[in-house]
Order: sequence, then structure tokens, then C-alpha cells
Amino acid sequence: MAIKSPSRKADIIFGFMVIALAGRRVDAPNAKEPRFPAEKLGVVEERLRDLFTKRKATALVCSAACGADLLALQVAGDLGIRRSVVLPYKPDVFRRTSVVDRPGDWGEPYDRIIAQVQNTNNLVILGYAEDDPAAYSATNHAILDHATKIAREAKLPIAAVVVWDGKSRGKDDFTEQFQNEARSRGIDVIEVQTLE
Repeated sequence: MAIKSPSRKADIIFGFMVIALAGRRVDAPNAKEPRFPAEKLGVVEERLRDLFTKRKATALVCSAACGADLLALQVAGDLGIRRSVVLPYKPDVFRRTSVVDRPGDWGEPYDRIIAQVQNTNNLVILGYAEDDPAAYSATNHAILDHATKIAREAKLPIAAVVVWDGKSRGKDDFTEQFQNEARSRGIDVIEVQTLE
């Protein structure tokens, strides 16, 4: 199954909603185990477009790493969905460490999207140091906090979308941590597969 939806709150999940999203970056060339191969980018993009359209997403909150984040942000932009980006540190540092360090032409879309969300006051920079081990966990929490705030203000439901291969990488798997944190907050989780 490419998209797994929650069983509870099924009656409201198809109305207008706010999406908090996290997921895998595109695989590095030397990846030992495939998690998000470059050849799946088009498939995942279409799954996100279909999901956002069917769920009538009105706002998307995520980070902006290469892979799931930037695909989601591009799709949301195409669909006219409000976009908010949360970065753990300055945009240029994040670009170097989480965007252009993997295969693909991610730099230009990143620069364009960051400029767009900055122009609409929808860029949140948390201010962590590049080497701070708490930076990515804090980013996950901030994404969920920001999406929850938008949902409350708009009186809309919220869902957490997790774009991944469905398998934990272990203790440092921030995608899994995002999913677990969303569930602990009572937020419905929708999984989008990167391998199938």
C-alpha cells in the first residue's frame, strides 16, 4: 500500500485540514540500504499531490531538506497551499548540510521556496548550532507546534504526514521520532511510502 491512512477520525480527515510533514531525504549515492531512491521521486511527488488534493490541505508545515520536504513544498506551491518552513539553523547552513549534499538539483528549488516563505513571513529559524544534537528533534517539535497553532486558529483538523520507507533506522531516526511525537499528541498519522 502506498498511503496508509489513520482509522480514527476518518469522518473529518477528508475535510479541509492542516498538514505537518516530515520524511526521508533522497538516498546518498553510497547508501547501504535504500530508503528513498532517486527513481522514486516522481512517484512520491504524485502521491503527495493526490493526498493534498483529496484531503483538501490548506496549509503545510515542514522543514526543507532534499527529498520529502522539498517535494511536498513544491506540490503545495503548485496547489496554492499556504506553506510554512521550519529550519533548525540559518538557511545557508541548512542548504549546505541537508539540501545540496545529496544527488539531484535541489539547490534552486530550495532557494526559491525559502525566498517565497520568507516574503510571506512563514519562515521559522530556530537558531540552533549546526553541531547541536538536539536541533532535529527540536525541529520536529516546532513543526508540530506550528501546524497545531495554524489548525487551532483556522478551526481545522491536523494530520501528520510521514514520508518514509516504513522502517526505523534506530535511535537517530528523526522521521520515526516525528511520527511518534505526532501520535503522542493525538495527531493522526498518514504514511506515504518511498519504496513501493
